[in-house]
Amino acid sequence: MTPGRRAQDTEIMKLKQLLNDDDAVSPVIGVILMVAITVILAAVIATFVLGLGEQVSDTAPQASFSYTTSGGNITVTHDGGATLQNDSVSIKGDVERLNTPFPTEIAAGDTAEVNVTSGEGTIRIIWTNDAGTDTATLSKYDYDTS
Repeated sequence: MTPGRRAQDTEIMKLKQLLNDDDAVSPVIGVILMVAITVILAAVIATFVLGLGEQVSDTAPQASFSYTTSGGNITVTHDGGATLQNDSVSIKGDVERLNTPFPTEIAAGDTAEVNVTSGEGTIRIIWTNDAGTDTATLSKYDYDTS
């Protein structure tokens, strides 16, 4: 065997030994990675099970309203809180007709006027989310026009 061939064989043996040598792998790193994967997986599963992602996007806005009664008409005024979109807000209850609707974007100070049935009754300001799946009563008013 020539010296060049012997050196080449030695290099191949060292390479095989390096590939088969497991001493460089740390069990601590493996444990840390497994714990990290377990924690992340548990957090993702908990989010889906508890439905936390859905609750954040579908919370009703906070807004306050005041009411002024004049005969058979009630003026509803947005006093403060979140600015609302007209298409997500409706006035429900003992309402005969909507005399003056809210503007497209309902901000503090904006008003709407409704004509209500005579006597006693209730009107509510109802908010509906963009998907149309959730609703919330933002305000309720019991009136007496008698």
